[in-house]
Amino acid sequence: MATSVEQRRHLATVIPGPRSQELQARKLAAVSAGVGTGLPVYVERADGGILVDVDGNQLIDFGSGIAVTTVGASAPRVVQAVKRQVEDFTHTCFMVTPYEEYVAVCEKLALLTPGDHEKRSALFNSGAEAVENAVKLARAFTGRAAVVAFDHAYHGRTNLTMALTAKNMPYKQGFGPFAGEVYRAPMAYPYRWIGDRERVAGEAFEAFASQVRAQVGEQNVAAVIIEPIQGEGGFIVPPAGWLRQVAEWCREHGILLIADEIQTGFCRTGDWFACDHEGVVPDLITTAKGMAGGLPLAAVTGRAEVMDVVSPGSLGGTYGGNPVACVAALAAIETMEADDLCGRAREIEGLFKARLHRLAEKFDVIGEIRGRGAMVAVELVLGGGDTTPAPELTAAVNRHCHSQGLVTLTAGTFGNVLRFLPPLTISDELLGEGLDILEQAFVANA
Repeated sequence: MATSVEQRRHLATVIPGPRSQELQARKLAAVSAGVGTGLPVYVERADGGILVDVDGNQLIDFGSGIAVTTVGASAPRVVQAVKRQVEDFTHTCFMVTPYEEYVAVCEKLALLTPGDHEKRSALFNSGAEAVENAVKLARAFTGRAAVVAFDHAYHGRTNLTMALTAKNMPYKQGFGPFAGEVYRAPMAYPYRWIGDRERVAGEAFEAFASQVRAQVGEQNVAAVIIEPIQGEGGFIVPPAGWLRQVAEWCREHGILLIADEIQTGFCRTGDWFACDHEGVVPDLITTAKGMAGGLPLAAVTGRAEVMDVVSPGSLGGTYGGNPVACVAALAAIETMEADDLCGRAREIEGLFKARLHRLAEKFDVIGEIRGRGAMVAVELVLGGGDTTPAPELTAAVNRHCHSQGLVTLTAGTFGNVLRFLPPLTISDELLGEGLDILEQAFVANA
């Protein structure tokens, strides 16, 4: 795949280099401390699997800006589409004077998202906005108030999405009170399920259903919101059949199923959407991240009768569905289709998991390897039969990778998961080199 950046790792300085350190000092003086930075190297160019920083270092990217630059950070189709659109116009506000690009994105979403029913979409700026609006639609359509989310869930940093998010630090601490009528249910987390691991799907579903019945009442629930594979929670993949059971239960009780595919969508898991893996068709699906090649765009797509239940003007926002972001999305989707990036995600999964399983044979601190497609993680524990989470080890391995020019991310409710989200345009050679660095990090720290 053509890229605009030389696809090789190169360390010209220590990481971070002197120019990045200068910029980080400026950042600390000008930017809120609440805006964190995982690796303070300041990027000036990026594409494929490489980030080039201001000191001339070239780093291997196993993060994709948290699953955003699926097609690369300067994919040719996206770049050309954005240049053309900027020359035409940058904004009119779709709610004032509309434009074709917004409509074209919604048409594409109707074709790509699960199910062959009649669909509508609305476009927004961020995943959190999409989730907020999906909840609004569910409440309006059902006339009910309660929303059920899951342990280990992450849905955003706005007031309502903080209520839906499970993890307190750093996302919720000190920011309450939160939006009401949000309830939490147990997640089907096979590695840490207290019970028969061979029966996780059934046991977890029964725990979910009985808890909602006792604490909320099915007749009061507007929606159940679920990440088909949990992201920030630690790439938790529920056992086969569990998601389908939840979907069928929702239909039985007149409850809308909202699939939060903000991190899992657009080829990331080896299918267009993670729900496709089990043939689950949600009533509403929220998307963002990988959709627009790095530009801010999000969507709610759902059944026409749900999406059309609200009054004109009740959905939207000044910048929602910006024309530049819309053409970027159309170009990114064209790239995904033309280059079969779903297939590429499955190839990346095979390469990652083969190597990670060999690592796990050497280091028993790797408690579990999980994920799907190019969304893979390892959960680190104390080892020696002790499955206690090991966040300090996770942080040390992560730091080692950073120092050697490999961008990695951590995750998990317990801070003990290393997650890997490489661009789908990354080469096998860079994947192999990055995994070499990861192995060296375990040698040095485990």
